[in-house]
Amino acid sequence: MKTLTQHIVKSLIKPREVSSHKGTHGHALLVAGNIGRMGAAVIASRACLRSGVGLLTVNVPENERVILQTSIPEAMLIFRDNTDYDLSIFSSLGIGCGIGTEQESVDLLTHFLANYKKPMLLDADALNIISEHKLLLRKIPHHSIITPHPKEFDRLFGVHHSVDKRIDTAIKKAKELNITIVLKGQKTLITSNGESFLNSTGNAGLAKGGSGDALSGIIIALLAQGYNPFIAAKIGVFIHGLAADITLKTQSMESMLITDVIESLGMAFKEINM
Repeated sequence: MKTLTQHIVKSLIKPREVSSHKGTHGHALLVAGNIGRMGAAVIASRACLRSGVGLLTVNVPENERVILQTSIPEAMLIFRDNTDYDLSIFSSLGIGCGIGTEQESVDLLTHFLANYKKPMLLDADALNIISEHKLLLRKIPHHSIITPHPKEFDRLFGVHHSVDKRIDTAIKKAKELNITIVLKGQKTLITSNGESFLNSTGNAGLAKGGSGDALSGIIIALLAQGYNPFIAAKIGVFIHGLAADITLKTQSMESMLITDVIESLGMAFKEINM
């Protein structure tokens, strides 16, 4: 088990070419939000855009479109009931933040698992759906990323009575399913194919709703920019935690909001690249 440090993450980040354009940095598709849960879509979208993606399209229910169009004007929209579009144009896909677990969300996840041919990121309700429909676990494309917190992890893989046992299972399941698992916690684990890291950034100010949505947005942006999934997960987890640490300069752990953390992402990227 290795510790994920700033030195390691700095070595993984690619310089941003001066002559690049929006097409150079990928096009992410984020499937997020539902009635009463649009905050998850807003948070994930904002974090994605703050993490260097060239283009972002968000899949949302049509009736909720105004929330995204006014709060994230940089994002494009696809409406939830439209599945007649070419998924190959997207360089990354993330699904789950706030989508709910109703039957229409089950059908939605099943559609993307069947039709998206690249590694994807699955979080939150996508994982809760899979925990209730275990056959979908084997439908996750190889090299994809799942980002469960401990309760979501236990719904997927059974109850664990210690952090160490949960980590052991995560390492085993990541290798067995040929995926990257980001097991969120005080020291988040990132594991793939038997190689594992424990993160060294972050603080208890992240122990609030929305933190996982932001992490998903960051990692989706990195996937879109061409990072392989394991590297995208390592950079994303470290940057997320570092931004939270930087936020402590102006907020306390009690007062910190995930929107504050997203606004600190720029300083986090700058600090890593020093």
